[in-house]
Amino acid sequence: MSGIAISAHAEVKAPAAYVGLGDSLAAGQTPASEIDTGYVDLIAQELMRNQPLAFYTKDLAFPGFTTEDVLERVKSEEAQELLTAANIITVSAGANDLLRLVQTDPMQGSLAFNQIQVNFALDQARSNMEAILQELKERAPCADIYVMGYYFAYPHMRVSQKAGIAEQLDLLNEILERTADKAGVHFVPVDSFFGYDAVDKLPNPADVHPNIEGYRAMANAFFTIYQDAWEVAREELPEPNPLTFEEIMQAREQNEDTPAQDGRSEEKERDNHAFRPSDQVKTDYLALREAIPYI
Repeated sequence: MSGIAISAHAEVKAPAAYVGLGDSLAAGQTPASEIDTGYVDLIAQELMRNQPLAFYTKDLAFPGFTTEDVLERVKSEEAQELLTAANIITVSAGANDLLRLVQTDPMQGSLAFNQIQVNFALDQARSNMEAILQELKERAPCADIYVMGYYFAYPHMRVSQKAGIAEQLDLLNEILERTADKAGVHFVPVDSFFGYDAVDKLPNPADVHPNIEGYRAMANAFFTIYQDAWEVAREELPEPNPLTFEEIMQAREQNEDTPAQDGRSEEKERDNHAFRPSDQVKTDYLALREAIPYI
């Protein structure tokens, strides 16, 4: 398992302006390949319970993103207004660089990978993460940055099959932690919240994404760094509201087809709700959550 974060507590940002960046975990992908509440949403919910929250968004998260994709997204023109406004950023990136090279057989409880390919992928992840953090520090000068670690994603595999891939995931976490430390940002280890047998958090043997309990664990791992007294309790979890990718894309297309409001309506709307910079950003990616009212 990976090491310890660089600090026990971070500075509380108020009002919080939170951007969740990265792969399918940041987007909130479920074990059924849908999008629902993920750790980004739960972090935002807990922030709002304890302090003012100006906005949060996971518009910059997309399932399947590798570190190369995340770097490209951070550099994109569409991301700039979000990043400039942010004062809290979480980054999930690196797992897809590694796990796309793993061949699994859930029925047999076995997996395989090519070590040479994995070594190359991990080195690429290290290089790209260094570049991501450098870009974020330049483009989001007001933000505290948190690099999220990864959990062991194969609890359903046979015990004899776990050690090899566990070692590679540990190496990925070590790379992420060292890179975060080098950049002077926070690393959030999550693996100890899961262990090697977290079938209660990873219920689908054919899928590596957590359920809501897994995402709750990830959110609470974040709060051990941000503010240790805060915790997402089980009774605070929202009811499931999954959307398929098709439903999300249809909703986005409908929003694009909706006539723009006149200036007075927009001004009134902004008076009533927190302004989310992504509302003004043209994007080809998924807009997964509405703005949260400022409190």
